[in-house]
Formats: sequence, structure tokens, C-alpha cells
Amino acid sequence: MKLPAHLYLEQQQIPYEAKSFSPETEKGAANVAKALGFAERQAVKTLIFQLDTGECALVMLGGDQNAISGNLKKALGSRNIKMAEPETVKAATGYVIGSIPAFGWQSVNFRSFLEATLLNEPILGTGAGQWGEEIMITPQNLIRASHALVVNLTDRDKPVPVIYEGATE
Repeated sequence: MKLPAHLYLEQQQIPYEAKSFSPETEKGAANVAKALGFAERQAVKTLIFQLDTGECALVMLGGDQNAISGNLKKALGSRNIKMAEPETVKAATGYVIGSIPAFGWQSVNFRSFLEATLLNEPILGTGAGQWGEEIMITPQNLIRASHALVVNLTDRDKPVPVIYEGATE
């Protein structure tokens, strides 16, 4: 089954592997990781945050990670941020919460951020846009596909600024 996320990667000539798991699997990154046999850290959570300006941004974290509020606010450049409401997520991405792909739907100016420690993983899993479908991709190819800025979102003792800016071909 070819989903829009698969077609986007193929159009961009970005290597990936499609994997499927039972749609009956309980929601959550930890459950996807367990179903597909990889570490929870490798299951990328694609979270949509909304700034007080109305702008939305994609934040990608490992399944076992949480962003430090101050780091997230610095990265996004706003003190007033919140998780986007389900209707806002659907309007911004075209997808419902639960299996938002990290790429293929963003407008040119849409900002995406990837937690820096995920660069240490050999492979990452991200939703393919339909529950039960996952895309396995290297961190470098995920950055390339999502045009993400790599920032420190989880370590309060390290600086937040952009560590690596992905290709914007």
C-alpha cells in the first residue's frame, strides 16, 4: 500500500522502509516500537505545537522523551506555546493525531524540529499517515525529508540553538 508519505519520499528519492503492524495495536509510540521490534527511543513522536501567533510547528521526539518547556520555548521563539487542538492539527497537517507523517504535508515556511539525541539512533520510525503503517528511515534522511532543524529539546544543561540544519533542496 502506497500512502502519500511513501510517494513523497519516492519523489524526493529518499530511501526508507515501509513496515506494517496491526491496526488493533493500542495507540502510542511505545506500543508501535514493541509491535515492530525496535527501541521506544526510535519511535518518533510527531507533535504539533501552536504558538500565540497562531503558527503551528512540528516537534519530533523519541517515544520515551519529553521536551523541556524552556528549551522548547527557546527553539520555537515564543513563551506562549501549547499542544495544538485536534482540529488545529488536522487543519495544519491534513492528518489526525496518532500517525502524522513527519514530512510531505508542510508548506514552505512550516517549521519542523528534531530532538538532537535522535541523531545517535541508526534508524527511526515515523508514522506513515495511517495507523498500522510505519516508515523506517535514517535520522539524516528524516531531516532531509522534513527539512527539520536539529535542536536540543531534552537536556537542560546543553544549549538549545540549532545544532544542524537539514538540507532544504
